[in-house]
Amino acid sequence: MRRRPTHPHHFRLVFNRPLTLLPMTETRTLVLIPARMAATRLPGKPLLDIAGLPMIVHVLRRAEAAKIGRVAVATDTPEIAAVVIAHGGEAVMTRADHPSGSDRSYEALGHLDPSGEVEIIVNLQGDFPTILPDNIRDVLSPLADPAVDIATLAAEIHTEEESSNPNVVKAVGTAISARRLRALYFTRARAPWGDGPRYHHIGLYAYRRAALERFVALPPSALEVQEKLEQLRALEAGMRIDVAIVDTVPRGVDTPADLETARRILAKA
Repeated sequence: MRRRPTHPHHFRLVFNRPLTLLPMTETRTLVLIPARMAATRLPGKPLLDIAGLPMIVHVLRRAEAAKIGRVAVATDTPEIAAVVIAHGGEAVMTRADHPSGSDRSYEALGHLDPSGEVEIIVNLQGDFPTILPDNIRDVLSPLADPAVDIATLAAEIHTEEESSNPNVVKAVGTAISARRLRALYFTRARAPWGDGPRYHHIGLYAYRRAALERFVALPPSALEVQEKLEQLRALEAGMRIDVAIVDTVPRGVDTPADLETARRILAKA
């Protein structure tokens, strides 16, 4: 198991709101929102204004509205932490050199829950300002099965453009029920071949604590590197990922065009 970091400059920024007691079902779950300023295609995007609020605050509000547990933003940027706290949220400072949001979330977990009481960690991307609180709740449902290590989301693809677009990751799996798949593979290619449904993967994950600890300790896998998809590391290591099927895909914000789309959607809301 990877050691928790002990960098001398680590510190926590927390609260700015009264402490409240959560129901027992919620104390088991921690929602972490990794956020950094150094996005290559849209630098500084967590603090970009959307309908009068920074994007990271929209994501924070939706995570809080899901009411599944404690919510915190994990960041390496004091400006992001300050904005989160100014809007009544919780932030935790992490190292700047993490290769992924999962690694950042694992460090944040160690700071926020050193006693190991949290059982489920939800990793919510900080660039999903339009995600529905219901969908954040939906990601927990596969973990009712004790055989599942990691849960995630997907929505059925209805257009040829999505099927062929390499920026749309496809979840390929065997049906457990009408609303759940057991993941066999994730790919940027058009898959599976032939007639039948294809599914647009949504990058929201719920990890059992032991699964997150194991995952971040694994080296990058061959298929992960080839497809540039982190979740393949878990599948190659024999971990089980199940996929809850939802009806809508949240708008991720990666480009200036994505930003304008999110602004139009949330201005109407």
